[in-house]
Amino acid sequence: MKKIKLKNIIYIILIALFIIPQTRTPIQVAINKLKVYLFSPSAFAKADQTQLPPFTYQLRTIDGFAHTAEIGQGKVTFISYWATWCPPCIAELPSIEKLYKDYGDKIDFVLITQEEPDKVKRFLERKELSIPAVFPQMETPELLYESTIPTNYIIDASGKIIIKEKGPADWNSAEVRETLDGLLSETAH
Repeated sequence: MKKIKLKNIIYIILIALFIIPQTRTPIQVAINKLKVYLFSPSAFAKADQTQLPPFTYQLRTIDGFAHTAEIGQGKVTFISYWATWCPPCIAELPSIEKLYKDYGDKIDFVLITQEEPDKVKRFLERKELSIPAVFPQMETPELLYESTIPTNYIIDASGKIIIKEKGPADWNSAEVRETLDGLLSETAH
């Protein structure tokens, strides 16, 4: 009988934690972090890779400066669509941060959000993240549009989508790093 009562109490506490707004996001982030640690994105088979036409993504930096990302024009690109209020995004950002620290000088990182720059800046400072958040100044290209965030892409130097991942993932995995190293070695030749 005591086990049933204890289970009921634990169940009620968990429900209450999900209902109370201050605890909802941290719990959701924690659950999504489990997904991040368990799941690493992998490259598409060659036949499934979508070829994007070369284009220039018109963006604005967090400080308000014009910025462009040249997609399919000779540089490997990591694109992320994310938001500060999104628990799966928050869960995977530390893995993106680690990848950015190691590959930021070799790969164009484009982390796109639709939020107010001041809010994003405060969020990045609070989380101690140095990822390059940018804001779109054009419509999302049709081949990259998804209604789900986070949605992340690794695009090779010619514009092929090598990895497309919806939902949280471990971007700092050995598999992702091998994929990036391979793409960078192809670009060097």
